[in-house]
Amino acid sequence: MGGEFIDRIMEYAGQRSKYADVRYMETEGRGAVIRNGEFDESAYANDSGYAIRILNDSIAMAYTDSEDWERIKNIIDNAVSRSRKPGKNKIYHGKVEKASWSEIGNDRVRDHSLEDMIKILKEADSVAADGSSIRISALSDRYVHQIYENTDGSHIEGTYSRIFFNYLIGVSENDRYEQSSEEFGWTGGYETFDFPYISESMRNDVSNLREIILAPSVEPGNFDVIIGPEISGIVAHESAGHPTEYDRIAGREAALAGESFLTGKKFPYRIGSDKVSVIDDPTIKGSYGYYQYDDEGVHARKRYLYRNGFTSEFLLNRESASWIGTESNGSGRSSAWDMEPLARMSTTYIEPGDYSFEELFEDVHRGIYIKSFTEWNIDDIRFNERYVGKEAYYIENGDIRGRVRRPVIETNTIKFYSAVDAVGKDLHFSAGICGKGDPEQGVEVWMGGPHMRLRNMRIK
Repeated sequence: MGGEFIDRIMEYAGQRSKYADVRYMETEGRGAVIRNGEFDESAYANDSGYAIRILNDSIAMAYTDSEDWERIKNIIDNAVSRSRKPGKNKIYHGKVEKASWSEIGNDRVRDHSLEDMIKILKEADSVAADGSSIRISALSDRYVHQIYENTDGSHIEGTYSRIFFNYLIGVSENDRYEQSSEEFGWTGGYETFDFPYISESMRNDVSNLREIILAPSVEPGNFDVIIGPEISGIVAHESAGHPTEYDRIAGREAALAGESFLTGKKFPYRIGSDKVSVIDDPTIKGSYGYYQYDDEGVHARKRYLYRNGFTSEFLLNRESASWIGTESNGSGRSSAWDMEPLARMSTTYIEPGDYSFEELFEDVHRGIYIKSFTEWNIDDIRFNERYVGKEAYYIENGDIRGRVRRPVIETNTIKFYSAVDAVGKDLHFSAGICGKGDPEQGVEVWMGGPHMRLRNMRIK
């Protein structure tokens, strides 16, 4: 299967439609899990097939993993028939693209065995063995080869691999329990896999959890707050990335993954302080959301979702771009050959500012430094939100003092961004799998940001 059917599908579908495109996708994935140093389970999957989109009076999708040409023709005929029913009959065409790209690295995932993966997991587990009561670590990798063509003449071929590592560590003491989970991901070969960084994170988590258990809770009140990149990252993803996915704003995702607080607003719309800009950028090399062309053959580029406190750009695929008469900005992503490309994030982060870490603290007289989170929640329109601190400290007259256990920021998107008065110059990322759609499909993303200072926040 693969390229040999693409041209035949294009010719047959093109004769029966105003517009058609086809995407062939082949994926191979593996994974392994260990629990408290012992092998727990492994998995392997290999899948491939075609996604065909037909546009006449409306858009129809068809999927097949068949190698039988007569069956493929029948599937296309059925999609053509459905596309002649009244509906939305626009799609962004854009310029014709012909390109080939690859991001599989030198130390290729296909050259590593399951035994290699288990060895990495056991080595990582040993770092956190002393002092923890439970440890679960998982490592997976994924190889993807994709070909895209449309009746405008575009032809894009892309090959990439991704690596994902996540862990959960729990510590029990004095009838209290604290746990931490972290996720790491990269695009490329195993040379991108940062084992020293993961080891340091696991070692620090065990030490921090033991101290968090003994820390006092905060007395509720208003504080100046400094947050770390882990929190600014999840904030960027949840309260900027998701609400600017245009299918949410238009209501298409309402019953599936939620709506957007930006629906019905006049743009540009103020979301907060002019210190805040949020970017989504799939072109950052090595990032877990990296790609050169999206799954609709549109060239990837950097996108400002919020710029200096105002909305700036939406995340658009070919279909949603046509709704507002603009161009797609390369946000169409699909997790598998039998899933439609939706408007999705890639690497979403708060843009760094000018402040050093020390400068953020200098004029904080009564505050809390929340470096990382243990829990977060946000509502379906991505407005009302809550973040529970993990590693956190009191700040007195610019100095970090004793620990505080589980401080809670309970606010909304506008209040949060409006409270920002200083943004650090550092920038750090974490990885994740972002779910959306029905059937749900998870795509790989990075999220990140710098340290930031927020004034007069309510802490519980």
